Amino acid sequence: MKKIVHPKRDLSFDTGAYSDAILVDGFLFVSGQASVDFETSEFKLGTIEEETQRTLENIKAIIEAAGGTMDNVVKCTVHLSDISEFDRYNKVYASFFKNTKPARITVQSVLAENLKVEIDCTAKIPDSK
Repeated sequence: MKKIVHPKRDLSFDTGAYSDAILVDGFLFVSGQASVDFETSEFKLGTIEEETQRTLENIKAIIEAAGGTMDNVVKCTVHLSDISEFDRYNKVYASFFKNTKPARITVQSVLAENLKVEIDCTAKIPDSK
């Protein structure tokens, strides 16, 4: 059975044809997240460091809403609008994963709304029994 997972935020904002995350059989599949203010649903553009920080904070909020932590992330896919900013993004990214680092792919992509980074991930959420 699939369960939709949303972080604590204004749910009147229509995300479109996708969910923030889907939990199925203990696996949480988090849709591509960006530097969005969950209270206003507005993009918050900034430096690659600022956008990476907010994006990963958003992912953390979604994972916590499902009952997990960032340590439960097993795989990330990262899209950067400018791959030359990799080192700057990677420094912020690494700060979110203190223990075992998840598998990852990072590519350069054309992103909407002048965003610098978009990240999706898969996490294995522990059974709450």
